[in-house]
Amino acid sequence: MPDIVAIGEILIDLTQIGTNEQNVGIFAANPGGAPANTVVAAALLGASCAFLGKVGRDSFGDTLLHTLEEHGVNTDGMRRGDRATTIAVVTLSPQGERSFQFLRGADLDLSPDEVDKTPLPRCKIFHFGSVSLTAGLSRSATLFAVRQARAQGALVSYDPNFRPGLWPSRESALQWMALPLPLVDIIKLSDEELPLITHTGDLAAGTRSLRDQGIRLVLVTLGSRGVFYRWGEHSGLVPSVPTKVADTNGAGDTFLGAVLSRLARRQEGPLEGLEPPELEDILFFANRAAALTCSRSGAIPAMPALSELI
Repeated sequence: MPDIVAIGEILIDLTQIGTNEQNVGIFAANPGGAPANTVVAAALLGASCAFLGKVGRDSFGDTLLHTLEEHGVNTDGMRRGDRATTIAVVTLSPQGERSFQFLRGADLDLSPDEVDKTPLPRCKIFHFGSVSLTAGLSRSATLFAVRQARAQGALVSYDPNFRPGLWPSRESALQWMALPLPLVDIIKLSDEELPLITHTGDLAAGTRSLRDQGIRLVLVTLGSRGVFYRWGEHSGLVPSVPTKVADTNGAGDTFLGAVLSRLARRQEGPLEGLEPPELEDILFFANRAAALTCSRSGAIPAMPALSELI
C-alpha cells in the first residue's frame, strides 16, 4: 500500500533561465505540475507514492513518465492520450518570482472511466489540487477519485492552487475551488489564496473558518515569513529558513510533499495523536526542504533528497 497517491496535472515547465546575446529568452524544459511535484518531493523524502494522470504520446510525455519512475513514483495509473502533453511557460522576475502561461493538453482528458479501470490503491493520504478542477474530463475524474479514496479510508489533502488564467472567471474559480472542501482533511494554501477560500485575509479567522468546515489541519504558506498552521484549537507560526533564492518554482509543492511524507510515516497514523510540538517540528523540516528547493533552479530537479536534511 503506498503512503501517498495523487491525481492531477503533470506537465513540462518551460522555465526561463536567462537570455542570449540578442536578449531572447532561454528556457529549460523541466518536469512539473503541482500534484506531481508534491508526490516526487514526498518520495525523495522517504514516502512510497503513486500518481494518476495523463500525458501525450510525445517526447515530453516520455520525459514525465521517466521522471516519475526514476524517483520511485508508481505510474500504473498514468495514461497517454492523443493531445500533446501540457506545457506551462514559466517566466521569472529578477527576484525569482514566477508568472505562468499554460498550454493545456492531455492532462485535461483524464476521465473517470480511466480512473475506474485502474483500481485506486489503498493509501494513507490522497492528494489533489484545483488545477485539475478547471475544465474537461479531469474535473469529474478528480472528484470521482477523491470520493473513492475517502470511502476507502484515506485522509484527503488539497492544494487550492489558484492560477487565474486557467478559469473562465473569478466567480467560477471560487465556486469550484470551494466545492471539494467538505471532503478535505488537510489543506495547504498561500496567504494570497486564503481570502479566495475564506473571504478574509486574517490568518486566525480564515483558518478557524476552514477548521469549522471540518478540515483538520490547515497550513498557510507565507513565503519568507514561514507557515501559519491551525490544528484544532492550536495555531502558530513556524518561521522560514533563510536562503538565497534562485527560483521559487516548486517550493510550495516541496513544502507540502515534505509535510505529507512525515505525516504518512507516523506509526499512529498521519494525524492520530499529533501534538503541536511534533507538528511544528514537521513544519520546520518542510520549511528547510522548501528553502533548499528555492536555492536551486527548476521544480523537481531542485528538490532535496532526505540525506540533505538529516
